[in-house]
Amino acid sequence: MGIIVQKFGGTSVSTLESRQKVVQKIISAKDEGKSVVVVVSAMGRKGDPYSTDNLIGLVENCKDNISDRDMDLLLSCGEIISGVILTGLLQRQGYKAICLTGAQAGIITDNYHGCARIIKVNPELIHNYLNQDYIVVVAGYQGITEDGEITTLGRGGSDTTAAALGVALNAEIVEIYTDVNGLKAADPRIVEDAKTLDKVTYNEVCQLAYEGARVIHPRAVEIAMQGSIPLRIRSTFTNEPGTLVVSKLYPYEGKQIRGDRLVTGIAQITNISQIKINSPEISKMETKKEILTTIANNSISIDFINIFPDQIVFTVPDFLADEVEKIISSKGHKVSVLKNCAKVAAVGAGMTGVPGVMARIVKALAEEGIDVLQSADSYTTIWCLVDNKDMKRAVKALLKEFDLSEA
Repeated sequence: MGIIVQKFGGTSVSTLESRQKVVQKIISAKDEGKSVVVVVSAMGRKGDPYSTDNLIGLVENCKDNISDRDMDLLLSCGEIISGVILTGLLQRQGYKAICLTGAQAGIITDNYHGCARIIKVNPELIHNYLNQDYIVVVAGYQGITEDGEITTLGRGGSDTTAAALGVALNAEIVEIYTDVNGLKAADPRIVEDAKTLDKVTYNEVCQLAYEGARVIHPRAVEIAMQGSIPLRIRSTFTNEPGTLVVSKLYPYEGKQIRGDRLVTGIAQITNISQIKINSPEISKMETKKEILTTIANNSISIDFINIFPDQIVFTVPDFLADEVEKIISSKGHKVSVLKNCAKVAAVGAGMTGVPGVMARIVKALAEEGIDVLQSADSYTTIWCLVDNKDMKRAVKALLKEFDLSEA
């Protein structure tokens, strides 16, 4: 029997009604003859009793006295509770099911508590239960170090768990169930009629995730890509096929050919600041190196970097802008800060080597009276920095320009 990994997010397991729908999805796969491994998140979101945010809230008054190690012990409970409840519901339907912690499932991580990375997976116990016809339910978001310490994987950790198990088990597919019908061409909170994408490449969905799309964590996509395991992003609450994530969109006789779609989706990150550094000395490469090294030594990650002979331009989150200004000014360099900006990204494998894509983007934004404060591009992504207040109009303008709306 082929193995399928199904991951269900917090909203999918938050209520009894939604958990019944989850059970139906699992049973459907099992009845089709699949060996099923299920990965679960903690139940619900902030405000729900066993959500990760609520578990953090339990220790709000003493969090400064709790070590990262002990916090991981607490946070791992949410997924375990979710897994045990789902296992019970499956057993009540007459199916053999067992719940495993991340440690029992063989998820081995490094020792960075709160943001651990999976270094290997030992799936022997999972295979043992699958061979006995069990549905195996695994608590996501967690693992164990080689020294036996419980760890959590940080934001998107259950996605990462599912992808890592999919690769380790050589699964046919990893299905990521959520509360939307698949990956949209833009954030549905901004554009309600954005198209649902039927198929995208690993690189495209990874880039969209890094640029602000929140349906799946980019680390999970990277893991699946390394193992060549297809992903499908779909809704728990409908039977829509969702979005398939694969290595190539248009295979032809073993070669990739370009399809009609230049741009796959539009993503955005808001509340960022543009930093411009000017100095008589900045024309020297040694000065540029000193500035960038100083920022890095203060544990500040910068983005959207443009380096010119007489200027360095980059962005940071708004909340870091004052700190960066202080650091650079202390070195004697002139700094200008423009806060309340947004980065809008057009992503698509189809734009590689195609002339005129940037021209169309600039035209679409200009027609809406939107100023482009900064731009950059790669083979598959074009970024534009705009004012925060123009972000929604910019996203809508680009969706219209590249025919990515349902209307």
